[in-house]
Amino acid sequence: MQDMIFTNARIVLEDEVIEGTIHVADGRIAAISQGGSAVPGAVDFGGDMLIPGLIELHTDNIERHIEPRPKVDWPHAAAIMAHDGELASVGITTVFDAMRVGSLPSADTGYRKYARPLSSELMELRANGALRINHYLHLRAEVCSETLEEELAEFGPEDRVRLVSLMDHTPGQRQFRDISKLKDYVQRKRGLNDEQFARHVDNLRTLRETYGDRHEVVAVREAKRFGAVLASHDDTTSAHVAQSARHGCTVAEFPTTEEAAAACKASGIAVMMGAPNLIRGGSHSGNVAAHDLAEAGLLDIMSSDYVPSSLMTSAFLLADLWQDVPRAVATVTSAPADAVGLTDRGRIAQGLHADLVRIGRIGGSPVVRGVWCHGRQVG
Repeated sequence: MQDMIFTNARIVLEDEVIEGTIHVADGRIAAISQGGSAVPGAVDFGGDMLIPGLIELHTDNIERHIEPRPKVDWPHAAAIMAHDGELASVGITTVFDAMRVGSLPSADTGYRKYARPLSSELMELRANGALRINHYLHLRAEVCSETLEEELAEFGPEDRVRLVSLMDHTPGQRQFRDISKLKDYVQRKRGLNDEQFARHVDNLRTLRETYGDRHEVVAVREAKRFGAVLASHDDTTSAHVAQSARHGCTVAEFPTTEEAAAACKASGIAVMMGAPNLIRGGSHSGNVAAHDLAEAGLLDIMSSDYVPSSLMTSAFLLADLWQDVPRAVATVTSAPADAVGLTDRGRIAQGLHADLVRIGRIGGSPVVRGVWCHGRQVG
């Protein structure tokens, strides 16, 4: 790897922004200094900002690439590399690819098993050097399913599963307390008619009664077997949060109410919200607004969810809201790194991976002007 010097940069450290220079050697940050450098070959940032590479814990963006239209199965290698390149282009240098485990083979929805073969293809591409950024697995364990236990059993500690989330999409609670929102979402995404949607709702409620409690226990057990962090999903009440805490969850993905977010904070559970929610000014499901949680001091981590470019945008919206750039940048860098135990990235500090992003601002919007992963330029 080529050694590099970045100079005349506004470097975002953990608690301050300095004007200075960074030396990169062997893919790591070798030195950080105040002021400029006159060393030949140094890259002059011209006052642009230099931040750590973004860390994305929950995105199902890969699904959009393998199925760009309903029932269209795109060649997976091409889809994975396109997904990887898209993330690199928006400053994400570490991603936890969220894949659903727990299918509905008897339903109308098209929720079929895919995580095991797709993750194997992804890891093979990674091993062959075809990917630009760092990939880990996030298994979304759907308790309202018929096959969760056997699908989880196909993974092991060698599969880079670092995050498991407990998903419960039973209609009428959590994310879809308003069933009309679920109907709109599922019918548009999967093309169900009213009769098919009614069957879908009845089927999910039956599956929750039949398998729900058992599948929660299985998912918690398997997360421990993988050595993965456990996350809750769509907690709505204090009782939900108390149950999540008993399971050992340390991250809460997208709590749907301020009550739940406050209970998470009180329980030491990091609160993650979706960047699209922040940018749009509210949840597409009618749940709590990320902006409100940010103002209340109840937001720790941002996720791009279904729009990769939203992660960078959200950080700078928070920087403007809080008037604190390091705090805002931490929600997409050091906070997610800490949540999943990644101690070698997420900050600009000597000895850490040189996962770095050059940012300019035009009209207040962040513009990605360069991305480096382990010291190699990838965007």
